[in-house]
Amino acid sequence: MRRTSVLVVAVLALSACSSPPESAAPEVATLVSPSAAAPSSAASPQSQRPRERLDTTSDEYLAMLAPYNKCMAEHGGVSKSDLAKGAVAKPASEQQQAKFDEANRICEPQYFPLPPWEKDPANPDAKDFARDVVKCLKGKGVKYVEVSDDGISIALGGDDNDPKSISLGMDLIPGCERSTAAQHKK
Repeated sequence: MRRTSVLVVAVLALSACSSPPESAAPEVATLVSPSAAAPSSAASPQSQRPRERLDTTSDEYLAMLAPYNKCMAEHGGVSKSDLAKGAVAKPASEQQQAKFDEANRICEPQYFPLPPWEKDPANPDAKDFARDVVKCLKGKGVKYVEVSDDGISIALGGDDNDPKSISLGMDLIPGCERSTAAQHKK
């Protein structure tokens, strides 16, 4: 019993060392620029990562990526945002790839945004969510749609890559995800 209480006191003392000053704004589930709520380096990596929502806009997502991109730059790697923009014109050399991999190994678990909880592999209900989204899409007329092999992603178009199913599915997925999420919360 004494050992447990000593351990609890030690954990509380360590967490007090890494807590923000009293003048800092409290962290609540609001849309705050990740740079404004920069986590301390002593906090656990899981607690630092922002989480996307089903309705996250591209601007909000880019704001969530800011700490990750900063970390990548600090560690000499190219960010995934720069790669997506085509900032790197030629294929990376082995040395550049190794530098990226090392920087990403450090930065991704701390800062790269987590997927929406409904699509997170850590969520035991994520597969049910995906199946219900597919059911919604089929109910709205998407002919070729199924849950991907990973059990969480949605595959559109079938083997023939049916353009109508792909186009209609892309338009309807956000609404089906929101309605499915609302049903799962009941």
